[in-house]
Amino acid sequence: MDGTIKQYTQYLETEKKMAENSRLAYEADIAELEAFLKERGTQQLLSASNTDIVAWMLKLKNDGRSGSTLNRKLAAVRGFYNYFLRMGEISANPADHIKSPKVQRKQIEFLTVQEMEELLSQPDDSLKGRRDQALLELLYAAGLRVSEAAAAGVGDVNLRIGFVTCSGEHGKARIVPLGRPSREAMERYIYEVRPKLLRGREDEGALFLNYNGSRLTRQGVWKILKEYAQKAGLAHRLSPQTLRNSFAVHMVQNGADLKSIQELMGHEDLTATQIYLSVTKNRIKEVYDRTHPRA
Repeated sequence: MDGTIKQYTQYLETEKKMAENSRLAYEADIAELEAFLKERGTQQLLSASNTDIVAWMLKLKNDGRSGSTLNRKLAAVRGFYNYFLRMGEISANPADHIKSPKVQRKQIEFLTVQEMEELLSQPDDSLKGRRDQALLELLYAAGLRVSEAAAAGVGDVNLRIGFVTCSGEHGKARIVPLGRPSREAMERYIYEVRPKLLRGREDEGALFLNYNGSRLTRQGVWKILKEYAQKAGLAHRLSPQTLRNSFAVHMVQNGADLKSIQELMGHEDLTATQIYLSVTKNRIKEVYDRTHPRA
């Protein structure tokens, strides 16, 4: 692998504080471009031309890659070349002036308030059930990503004031308030359940623990979600993103402004938040079609 990729990913880690999953995705995208360039006879990434990048994009499109995938890869290589442009190692960014492919927006998958209540009512009063209740309540109350819930530390939760601190995808901390049901579930878990799960490992700072007293992994959190989705009859509707979408949609439907939703969800760009407006627009049209005499 070209040493410039390692240099760039170290920059993403140390300077940009980018999460590991995102960093690995960027590294894979740039390495894929590197392999393509070698096939074309361009030996170094920093020697690529605009024509090389366009040819790569066309190949990806012909291979059946989606518009969103093409956009992500193009953004990754643009960022890579912008870094070396700032470093003075290239005179122009070969990925500039390439039009991003249009992406057809997928319909947002979210639960209704009633479905959400059904999901939250599934955990029982066992140690596992009370831990899982706290986990589900936190995911919905704070709109956390599954990875963020798994990475949370016990010190990130302030039960006295009622908020959770989340580091987010880009290392930028955000503070999200917790409602009463979430606070109550977290109190029961932290003070009554978590000490029993620790199993003497007092040095473990993770918020959510498994039965070995270790941090619950992202895969472990997702497994718990699937378990209760199955019990609630929602398995076909639930993905790692569904609870986060439900958090945003329910707040928008009840009058929350987009800027507040953006801050609560940790979106870097407001355009990522605007997708939730479409749900409200669709709901208004349904009401209009159902109630207006001349709809």
